[in-house]
Amino acid sequence: MADGVLSPGVNLEAFSQAIAAIQALRSSVTRVFDCLKDGMRNKETLEGREKGFVSAFQESLHSVSRDLGELERLSNLVGKPSENHPLHNSGLLSLDPVQDKTPLYSQLLQAYKWSNKLQYHAGLASGLLNQQSLKRSANQMGVSAKRRPKAQPTTLVLPPQYVDDVISRIDRMFPEMSIQLSRPNGTSAMLLLDIWSKSNYQVFQKVTDHATTALLHYQLPQMPDVVVRSFMTWLRSYIKLFQAPCQRCGKFLQEGLPPTWRDFRTLEAFHDTCRQ
Repeated sequence: MADGVLSPGVNLEAFSQAIAAIQALRSSVTRVFDCLKDGMRNKETLEGREKGFVSAFQESLHSVSRDLGELERLSNLVGKPSENHPLHNSGLLSLDPVQDKTPLYSQLLQAYKWSNKLQYHAGLASGLLNQQSLKRSANQMGVSAKRRPKAQPTTLVLPPQYVDDVISRIDRMFPEMSIQLSRPNGTSAMLLLDIWSKSNYQVFQKVTDHATTALLHYQLPQMPDVVVRSFMTWLRSYIKLFQAPCQRCGKFLQEGLPPTWRDFRTLEAFHDTCRQ
């Protein structure tokens, strides 16, 4: 058990009492062994020593029996952990003997607690937003909610001729770049850019990674022509890959590599370590 996290269905009060009962049982067992260790002492006669030892030993055993019975009673009140624990078999990670070096289980518990808190606060926020959305102006009070048309999901469908014109203009804007349009499945167009084949050179591998990031950055579903044009403009900035110095350190090479990062807004060149 880490960071005070208990499974659902556990009685916390009984659990606390059970811990105290375990401590009492350990003390009782310790007194039994102390009694055996001390033996028959502090009595003048042999008969008196024997009676004193037997009496003390029996009292210690009664204490152990009493504390053990109390612990068994409390164990029934504690309850069983839920078998459908959200972390499933991850509890076995807590048995890792190198927990200090790889605290994976404790980090997993922290992430789970954070996720629960996030879900709780998201539910509160959703309730507040729903209350605000129910407010209507006085002019809308007379309109029946049943007669209001529901908002339909929109999809962007462009005619093939429009797509061809956009790609043709972009091709003329960047004559030094090879752009090819393909329609392998009918009207759906696909722009062919060879940015996926892995290069043997580290500099071009980094450029490929940055291009993948740029594809995720330039997203504007309602204006696809702007997205394509913006990405192509960003990609064209690599035409001076080996000529542009880093805008922060001013050097052309750092660890044997030129500035491979291009800012999405200004297109300025930076080394990987300089853009942070």
